Amino acid sequence: MRDRFPAIEPYDSGRLDVGDGHQIYWESCGNPDGRPAIYLHGGPGSGCTPGQRRFFDPNAYRVVLFDQRGSGRSRPLAGELDVDLTTNTTAHLISDIEALRRHHQVEKWTVLGLSWGTTLGLAYAQAHRNRVNALVLALVSTTSRREVEWITRDVGRLFPREWDRFATAVPVSLRHLSLVDAYATRLSDADPSVRDHAAREWCAWEDAHVSLTPGHLPNPRFLDPEFRLRFARLVTHYWRHAAFLEDDQLLRDAHKLNGIPGVLIHGRYDVSSPLETAWQLSRSWTTSRLHILDDAGHGGGDSFLAAVVGALDEFIE
Repeated sequence: MRDRFPAIEPYDSGRLDVGDGHQIYWESCGNPDGRPAIYLHGGPGSGCTPGQRRFFDPNAYRVVLFDQRGSGRSRPLAGELDVDLTTNTTAHLISDIEALRRHHQVEKWTVLGLSWGTTLGLAYAQAHRNRVNALVLALVSTTSRREVEWITRDVGRLFPREWDRFATAVPVSLRHLSLVDAYATRLSDADPSVRDHAAREWCAWEDAHVSLTPGHLPNPRFLDPEFRLRFARLVTHYWRHAAFLEDDQLLRDAHKLNGIPGVLIHGRYDVSSPLETAWQLSRSWTTSRLHILDDAGHGGGDSFLAAVVGALDEFIE
């Protein structure tokens, strides 16, 4: 399988007013007459990067990438303390994807989602299956309460020193709460030093539990205090509400995707989002194929990049 395509620049970009005071940054790349596609980034809150354009064959795809509410070049940013996060839910993001589809006059498109983007991609496709002609989902998660409990507590058995630091960074006064609720509280504190410390510790834990990927290096974006804060605020916001979905909704309704071709890509070393979820999805979603990578974790890797590019190539007509 080939590696990623050469770097490209958007041929068009803008901000779309989607209501609730939000303007969503979007960019279009590749062939304006190509197969429509949309990219759903991780996090929540990480925003898009130029490297993510390179998953798509620029001669074959017309891809829209966008920064989800509160992140990247969209406005307002979630790191601003007075931002109302109640207008930032999975239902709002699904509505934003539909607004982008209408804005770009797309009938159906191929969806690529990574990490949190797989949760969003599944939720979108189950809500609007007639608007999706293929799905590629990598680093699969459904953001269920069970998965959130795993990633914030149970996986600490594999990283006891890092988890102890993560847990003890919460003051005694908040230790009656779950860790995700305690961190969300600290990330909304009026004191900027409290918010910064919480964001720093949250992101240190994020870096720890993805570190089993061979050749893992700490995420350089976590060095930016503004990025850390908006990322941590959005992750805790979505995780404490289990993605604003009914528990196990995405697994329960996976059969709704039957008839839509899809590829699920997951690393065996992914302890952040264990392989079990992707396997369960593949059993109910009968028109999907599960591709297990024996040398990859949640941070990706060389085989991961090639697998995503190869899966997208399969759907070029």
